[in-house]
Amino acid sequence: MGVFSFFHELKTNVSPKRMFKALITDNHDVLPKVSPSIKSVETIGDVGVGSIKLTNFSDGYMKNRVDFLDAENYVSKFTLVEGDAIDDKVEKVCYEMKFEDSKDGGCVIKITSDYHTKGDAVLKEEDVKAGQDHAIELYKACADYLVANPHICA
Repeated sequence: MGVFSFFHELKTNVSPKRMFKALITDNHDVLPKVSPSIKSVETIGDVGVGSIKLTNFSDGYMKNRVDFLDAENYVSKFTLVEGDAIDDKVEKVCYEMKFEDSKDGGCVIKITSDYHTKGDAVLKEEDVKAGQDHAIELYKACADYLVANPHICA
């Protein structure tokens, strides 16, 4: 098994607090409104560390286990453990998301993705680019939604 790490950074004009709530703690309310491909986000188990977030898409699903949650510092770690993104090469994907203040009142989202492969499988950035691009577009759409709806996640 190998581990292949990728890092992305996204600047938004929305505060870290609101982006963290929209993408992490209140995603069950926000994400289905932001993306037509997301039908629902459900929490299995107690809310918080150890729970499973089941995201149902129009063409599939994914299950993420919440591994770490720091609502004061806007940091979350979770692991993709099941779903359509898991294929014959990938065992799991561990994510860390940090929402940091930017100097202009918005935030910078820092995302680290660690892909744990099966056996001797090798991943290249182009192997995971489509999924990462989709996630970045979702985060941008979420920021746009929050700008248009200042009362959401306030």
